[in-house]
Amino acid sequence: MFTVLIEKKAREFLKRLPPKTRRIVVEKIQDLAEDPFPGGNKEKLEYPHPPTVYRLHISRSFTVFYIIEHEENTVKIEKIVTIERAHKEYSRR
Repeated sequence: MFTVLIEKKAREFLKRLPPKTRRIVVEKIQDLAEDPFPGGNKEKLEYPHPPTVYRLHISRSFTVFYIIEHEENTVKIEKIVTIERAHKEYSRR
């Protein structure tokens, strides 16, 4: 079991979501405590420099970028963005 930590900017993004949407996103993030590793809607991103970044797609609407810190047994949620913004910023480079 991992501890999930949500960075400040990601928490601010969550606060701006409508309550029902926020609940869905938070539930999916909490699932990372059980299994943060790639598979299904989770993927390890290929970046040349550490730390290794993973992404989680939620409902074809949002993308969560996170880091797994094995030594501390934590999952750090670094960023949450709309899926459109994620495609613009990360997958079209």
